[in-house]
Amino acid sequence: MTTTSMRALVLETADGPFLSRTLPRPVAGPGQVLLEIAASGVNPLDSKIRAGKAAHAQHALPAVLGMDVAGVVRAVGLGVERFRVGDPVYGLTGGVGGLQGSLAEFVAVDADLLAHKPTNLSMREAAALPLITITAWEGLVDKARTRAGQKVLVHGGAGGVGHVAVQLAKALGAEVFATVSPAQAETVRRFGATPIDYTATSVEAYVAEHTGGLGFDVIYDTVGGAVLDASFQAVRPHVGHVLSCLGWGTHALAPLSFRAASYSGVFTLLPLLTGEGRAHQGHILEEAARLAERGQLVPLMDERRYTLDSALAAHEEVAAGRARGRLVVEVRA
Repeated sequence: MTTTSMRALVLETADGPFLSRTLPRPVAGPGQVLLEIAASGVNPLDSKIRAGKAAHAQHALPAVLGMDVAGVVRAVGLGVERFRVGDPVYGLTGGVGGLQGSLAEFVAVDADLLAHKPTNLSMREAAALPLITITAWEGLVDKARTRAGQKVLVHGGAGGVGHVAVQLAKALGAEVFATVSPAQAETVRRFGATPIDYTATSVEAYVAEHTGGLGFDVIYDTVGGAVLDASFQAVRPHVGHVLSCLGWGTHALAPLSFRAASYSGVFTLLPLLTGEGRAHQGHILEEAARLAERGQLVPLMDERRYTLDSALAAHEEVAAGRARGRLVVEVRA
């Protein structure tokens, strides 16, 4: 390997293996920084892209996958003022829409997409946060304007987006509830939410128990399907707001309409795909770093460790739903 080349994992066919290749090392263009990658987060969407099953997240092959990244700035392009060589950073920067991903030793990325890494988190922990944190923030803060005193329900509160949404809603001063299986109850309780056993409690029962029958002010659905339909029945009339990052099915809106409540969809990849709104996502991650440094945002990590040599195994674990927290590929120790 020379100073003008790098190792990268390349996907040549959908649902195929990652192939280790030597590629030219990128160069930071105007508005970009060159990152030496330390870690690459693995999301369910990454595994769907690898399998060719993410129609909304097209990525022409051959390609380097990996949307989330943490690393160190090694070069700064013309016009970049927020970052200097040596800065540890993290972000949601590629792996979709023709943008090089993070399963490589280096990447040149739009500086607007980056933020300074939380000082109290490792590179591995930081790489676990960007996609899920931006998704939670765009729903709870940008769309719903969540505030102190509200009752917030997070569906799937122990999942990737869910456990961040619980912590964010708590940091915003809301009273937080989360639907989980019995095995996950202690996890969401630790993050500050009251667990609701969705396997044993009806919508009517938990709305009555936790809101006096009024309904929740904000509901974040991270599951989709029937869970989104249930959200329309559990939201508070007039002032309630339902959010979903998986609202892609066919749903009857009558229950929502009869409550005169609102609905917003969250599509976190839009700035990557269109180029618009990227600086806002960098700003979100700067704010999230401050929450992390205050102990108000902690990633739930799977203890297993992966490298570029075992990245496919990490993808397979995520695809099979066997991850016990966030899985990350460590590119550089």
